Amino acid sequence: MVDALKLKIKTLPFGTHAIECHVDGSFFDTEEQTDVRRADVDVTVEVTRKSETTFHLEISCRGTVTTSCDRCLEDLDLPVDVSYCLNVEQLGTELDDSNDELLIVPSDWRELDTAPLVRDTVLLALPMTHCHEDESQCNATMLEMLDTHLVEAVPDADDTERDTAATDPRWEALRKLKDEQ
Repeated sequence: MVDALKLKIKTLPFGTHAIECHVDGSFFDTEEQTDVRRADVDVTVEVTRKSETTFHLEISCRGTVTTSCDRCLEDLDLPVDVSYCLNVEQLGTELDDSNDELLIVPSDWRELDTAPLVRDTVLLALPMTHCHEDESQCNATMLEMLDTHLVEAVPDADDTERDTAATDPRWEALRKLKDEQ
């Protein structure tokens, strides 16, 4: 599966070519620890060779990623429907990925592994917080457990100062002006 995402950029003919593959949860475990438990994502990488050293990539990912709910820790299926476009230039001797729209790879590279680009595209499409839309979908036992350990808010110094300011007679004239409006 990952080998299908390696582009032979030195021998790739001019024109547009499409690579299609399917990725599962093991695809997200290969590089780093992620929160992805399972995945069912169809990936299309369309590469257009524009010149000897210039390529245009269009990455499309559609499917479902399963992660854990941040609230109840149960499985949560998140839809993925994302596209990402990137230009690739073969220049110089060093990799430069500092620009989101342009990837510069060394001119002696014979292939370009698009798997990290696909992985990042999917992971960046996921929301920052992973919670069921409706709390009623969460595990009721876990929610009860959370309620038993809920800590009441402790007023901090700022809250005490605000309460003091609210009763400070020096502010009474300003409150009267505000109330008149």
